[in-house]
Amino acid sequence: MAKTIYLLNGPNLNLLGMRQPEIYGSDTLNKVEASAVARGKELMLNVQARQSNHEGQLVDWIQEARDQAAGIIINPAAYSHTSVAILDALNMFEGPVVEVHISQIHKREAFRHHSYVSQRADAVIAGAGIQGYLLALEHMAALLAN
Repeated sequence: MAKTIYLLNGPNLNLLGMRQPEIYGSDTLNKVEASAVARGKELMLNVQARQSNHEGQLVDWIQEARDQAAGIIINPAAYSHTSVAILDALNMFEGPVVEVHISQIHKREAFRHHSYVSQRADAVIAGAGIQGYLLALEHMAALLAN
């Protein structure tokens, strides 16, 4: 039976393909999610992809994952650098957490170099473009297998 993985995307990621393609590429979030769902099936993972521009909604989904998901892959976007609420919610989740960033946040503005989410994440994938989501799924499958 496939294990459920929540794939959570934060603010402005709904504009992938339109927003700063020189940084984030030209693929849409729909394409990213479809690729993740397909790769998840290959890895025997049921990927539930969700996106919100609202911090509280992301917190609600993380709390929901406590009963519904084996793991969380999260691109908190700008909330990486500001949200103690998302960190606190992730700290209450008992499964593995993988943080994803499309861009290499450590080569960008100084305020992007710190992520609260990284304090909880079992792994962080940054700068691999949208392939980072597929790498996160592969790593999640390995974490769940152990």
